[in-house]
Amino acid sequence: MSSRRESLRGLVPPLIGGLLIAVVFIGLIGTAIKNLQPHDIPVGLVGPAPAVQQISSSFGTNAPGAFQFTTYASEQDARAALDDRSVDGVLVLGSGTLIVAGAAGDGATGVITAAFTNAFKAQGKALTVETVHPFASGDAHGLILFFVVVATLISTLASQAIMYATGRAVGLGLRIAFIAVYGVLVGLTAMGMATWIAGGYGDGFWLAAGLVALASMAVGAVVGGLVRLLGAPGIGLAALVMLLSLVSSGGPVGSQLLPDFYRALAPWTIAAQVYSALRGALFFGGAALAGPITVLAGWLVAGLALMWLGELAAGRKPRPATVQV
Repeated sequence: MSSRRESLRGLVPPLIGGLLIAVVFIGLIGTAIKNLQPHDIPVGLVGPAPAVQQISSSFGTNAPGAFQFTTYASEQDARAALDDRSVDGVLVLGSGTLIVAGAAGDGATGVITAAFTNAFKAQGKALTVETVHPFASGDAHGLILFFVVVATLISTLASQAIMYATGRAVGLGLRIAFIAVYGVLVGLTAMGMATWIAGGYGDGFWLAAGLVALASMAVGAVVGGLVRLLGAPGIGLAALVMLLSLVSSGGPVGSQLLPDFYRALAPWTIAAQVYSALRGALFFGGAALAGPITVLAGWLVAGLALMWLGELAAGRKPRPATVQV
């Protein structure tokens, strides 16, 4: 009876742990997608000042906070802003043309297209929609590319958890080398498979693979540092951080439709920034990469600092006393 009771007690932690993970997972995702509303989607306007003022005021009244308007002197300037990812769409009032950057994401481009099409329709006018910088034809909505991000984060977390579970004593230098090698390999593997499945992403493959590698190294360093400091609970904490990162990115829909809490997190999370960087590398000629690379590098530096602190903490633990006979 005693051994049976002990066995039953042993089932309690995984039971509670599993349910807790389910609650956290559903809670985070559910609160993120419960009430999707557009926020500050950047749109350029080109046209006479009175017309620009009229449409800005109209949307400010009817859809407050949905769009962030920037006025451009010419269509050429506005298109340049699309190219460098300053805006996701441009409305040229003179010609009644809406230009959207497809790879900005279905969420942003869908909201922009629907809003301005309906506005013109209400005035009895037709709106011509032009798409530039589209996703690859074999990955028309960027889903495969987003799952490259998901696979990279989860597999990197798993590699560190497996290393911890094996219980092998590995020095700091070797652990850093492992993180670097794994990052390079997963970058090439993930982008190679995605390119094969999608049928090609253009000529930005190597840059994209490098960005995936950097993201993996950042994740690996953070997880490795937390595990070195906290042991097994560090894996759970790292998993929670990665989950928050993925949810706050908004996935292929984008963070601009999420509630305030998640939108505030997105600019600082690995998932949102590497997905943005991949789109910039593959579909915008390498535009707007400085910000995401800075964030990823910051996570990498923070992770290496955690690893170093963990090494110091481990070195200060008292060694068991030896008994001389």
